[in-house]
Amino acid sequence: MIDSKEASAALADIDDIVQRLKQSQLYELASLAAVWWGVIVFAANLVTWLWPIYAGYAWVAADVLGVGGLVALRVLNPPQHASGSAASIRMLLVLALFFAFGYLCTDVIGHFGPRQLGTFWPLYFMLFYTMAGLWFGHAFLAIGLGIAALTLFGFFYIGEAFPLWMAFVNGGGLILGGVWMRRI
Repeated sequence: MIDSKEASAALADIDDIVQRLKQSQLYELASLAAVWWGVIVFAANLVTWLWPIYAGYAWVAADVLGVGGLVALRVLNPPQHASGSAASIRMLLVLALFFAFGYLCTDVIGHFGPRQLGTFWPLYFMLFYTMAGLWFGHAFLAIGLGIAALTLFGFFYIGEAFPLWMAFVNGGGLILGGVWMRRI
């Protein structure tokens, strides 16, 4: 027989294990998504640097492949707590709103040039990584702040090689961050 103090301690230990398991599962899926996007962003930035005339096509393809990969990841790893189809529809709506707002800012309101676009989108993505870090763990926070700081450094101090810089900072940063999340 255990007393109430021991029972409370045992329940607290169980709750701690459950929380760590949930974070581990979140980090596992997030790491796959980060590596996927990292590879795609790396390739799109290389195309932008090597063949600027094809940059628009590369980024449309990158967005389609990236979202397609997220949908596939969600289909292959359905959430345990929610209805699969409802959660998938919400995810698609979030992505549609995310890209619609970004497009509104960059093309309708702002009329950004290539360098500004190459800065805005990583900062915009990293804003959400950083916010996720406030709820889901320090890895998101570190990845978001690190990539955002290096993006701003590149915007102000890297010249013509900015797309190459961003291939390594944004694409490489996401890959590195995704691998790091798998080890946490």
